[in-house]
Amino acid sequence: MAHSILINRKKAHSKATFLMAEKDTISMQMVREALLQCCAPGAAIDELLSKVGIAPSLMAQAEARVPATAYARLWRLLARRRDDEFFGMDPRKLRSGSLAFLCRSSMAQLTVAAGLASGLSFLSLMLESMQASLVRQQTLAEVVLEEGDEPPRRAFTYFTYWMIVHGVACWLAGRRIPILAIELRCPEPEFSEDYRVMFSENLRFDRPRTRIIFAADCLDLPIKRSADELSRFLSRAPGNILVKYRDPDSFARQIKSELRKLPAQDWPETDALAQAWNMSASTLRRRLADEGQTYQVLKDSVRKELAIAWLADPAISFADIAARLGFADTSSFYKAFRKWFGSNPGHYRSLISDPL
Repeated sequence: MAHSILINRKKAHSKATFLMAEKDTISMQMVREALLQCCAPGAAIDELLSKVGIAPSLMAQAEARVPATAYARLWRLLARRRDDEFFGMDPRKLRSGSLAFLCRSSMAQLTVAAGLASGLSFLSLMLESMQASLVRQQTLAEVVLEEGDEPPRRAFTYFTYWMIVHGVACWLAGRRIPILAIELRCPEPEFSEDYRVMFSENLRFDRPRTRIIFAADCLDLPIKRSADELSRFLSRAPGNILVKYRDPDSFARQIKSELRKLPAQDWPETDALAQAWNMSASTLRRRLADEGQTYQVLKDSVRKELAIAWLADPAISFADIAARLGFADTSSFYKAFRKWFGSNPGHYRSLISDPL
């Protein structure tokens, strides 16, 4: 088993090295998406890209990446030139200064719940086709887009909206708010890797509704933001949202990636895992501790992600999920799930089968 994870790790080594080297970068595909509805091809695009420090020749390179700071400069430049911070993707413009107003009004609220609700109300007022609401039920919460019978939007449109909403919510809370799942009405695009890194591994496409699901406990956090903090946040946006509140390409994330490739019953013990990474157990524990993690927390985190994903499929029984996650029986899985989320798996499955 340790041999298996070592083989997997060697296969992934070059990719992991690339990811580490490319930390704080954005796929060129996201640049293309940003330009799609707000700038005609040709010299105008070349001039825009050159102005923000992106070589126009990268437009033709499928695997190219650019610094998150350059993408942020492009965002701000497009917003100024078009007076629209939403890339022309809504019939109404999200006029320049909207993000600042959203943050200022949200931070005046007492809790993250009130701040998020205030921000969503503002965005629903400003945008015609992105009407959203915050709903809370027991230990789970969601932000759902009320699209009616309208055709699905581009994935980039949805993720740009989630980037604003989730990024501001994280800033209000003062920490990353883990996303349990994101559902979208649109088909999965050819490119979605950056979205999984920034938001969640648990993305589901071609769903009946578009929504983001997260644990509700963060909603009770108090908002304690100053005018100086707001000024710093806005001066670095949206680059700080793209980088700070996404899951980093860390040692912990690499280990989680390897665990997902193995059945839970084959997950190595600490000593075997350390051997697979060519280090001592104490070094492995120290490296994880440096990132505020433990191996047990990582295993539980992967179990949570897998449980949430499998509960979305009604064809998979609770007993099958318990077995896949390495639990001795269904009752052990129920107990763990209640500890993780404060509700039982059946309640969660009912919530994701129907709107909250």
